This record gives sequence, C-alpha cells and structure tokens, in this order.
Amino acid sequence: MRRILIMGATSAIAEATAREFAARGAALFLVGRNADRLAAIADDLRLRGAVQVDTHLMDARELTRYPQLVDAATQCLGGLDTALIAHGTLSDQPAAQASIEVLLDELQVNALSHMALCTELGNRFEAQGHGCIAVISSVAGDRGRQSNYVYGAAKAAVSAFTSGLRQRLHSKGVHVLTIKPGFVDTPMTAAFRKGPLWATPATVAKAIVGAIQRGTPVLYTPWFWWPIMQIIRNIPEAIFRRLKL
Repeated sequence: MRRILIMGATSAIAEATAREFAARGAALFLVGRNADRLAAIADDLRLRGAVQVDTHLMDARELTRYPQLVDAATQCLGGLDTALIAHGTLSDQPAAQASIEVLLDELQVNALSHMALCTELGNRFEAQGHGCIAVISSVAGDRGRQSNYVYGAAKAAVSAFTSGLRQRLHSKGVHVLTIKPGFVDTPMTAAFRKGPLWATPATVAKAIVGAIQRGTPVLYTPWFWWPIMQIIRNIPEAIFRRLKL
C-alpha cells in the first residue's frame, strides 16, 4: 500500500491521479487551499477504494511550513513513501512582464515552492532509504517562448532542480519523477481553444501512475510531446526568435 502526499490536490490532474491511486487501495493525504473541495474529493476517493484519506489546508507560498506539513502527512498515514507535487498557477504573462511583484509571486508559486518541498521530502526519503517524489513541471520549461516565458522559466527551474535531485538521490533508493504534460483540458485552461494535441486529466493521470510504478525518470505526457519538444528545442535561435510562439 502506498502512503501518498498530494500537494495541490484540488487541481484536475492531481484529483484524477488520486482516483487512480484510490482504486489501488492507497492511503492519501490531500493538501490544498479550499476546504470544501478537499472534503468533497476525499469523500469521492473513499468510495473509490482509498483505505485512508486525510486533508490539510495550506497555501503553497508558506514555504517555512513544509517541514510541519511532511510531519503531519507522515503521522496521519503512519509513514510516507510517495509525494505528488501538483500545485501551481497558469501565469498571466502580460501582468508578470509588467510587474516585478507579480513576476516574483509567479516564481514563488510555480518554482520556489516546488523546490522547497522537494528539498524537505528528499532529505526525509534519503534518510529512510526509499520513496518517490513526482513533480509536475511542463513542456513549457523546455524552451522559453514569448507567449509564456515567465511560466516557462519557472518550469525550467523545476525541471533542472528535479534532474539534479534525481541524480543526487538515485543511489539512495529514492525515485524522482519529472512530469512534463503538454496541453491538458482543465479548468485552468478553460478559455483556450482545444485541438488534437490536448489531453484529458484522466489520460495524464494514468501516465503518471504508470511512470511512478515503473521508476521512470522523465515523463512527457501524452508521449507525442517528446518529439514535438525535440524539434522546438533544436530550432536555431536565429529562426526561433522571429517566430510567434
């Protein structure tokens, strides 16, 4: 039985992933900011087969509370072996490029908070000699684009951080998974036009659970985003800077 901490548990991808784990009889510790949503999700997960579901209210910006958060999850679940870090915002690029305050807040939510929690979990899992840290980054972090380079920069930082953490903890028995979704149809992207490259949260969730079970280091989901991003990363800068992406 997995004992799983899910940070950002009310996000669509996190909820769908929690459903997958509930069906496998996991014990879950859900963290988010909305008490009513957390309670409703917890009730649903119990019906789907989770052996235990606890909830915890917290804002991801409260970086100094992460040690207490991991303590609480460990105590409630009787141990902790898996964490999914799934919180974040879809940055308002025009607002962030116009305001240093907005920029810094976006980086705190989408990058620094992930790094802080990864650090706490990494040290705990290293000490116990096992564990899995799964972190949702994004294909947006593979190359900065004018349309969302603040969000992309945050995700690039997360991807680089988890790459180094994975290398550090590999010999310690700790699995670090960097998750790079492409376009996902969620409430956060409701205003976007959808097309054939878009995936559902359920599709992404199944891929995440499979990657955790297999020990995959980096997951592009759906799979076709790997070749797409290989092409985008390798466009010469002289051409790339003239593109409207």
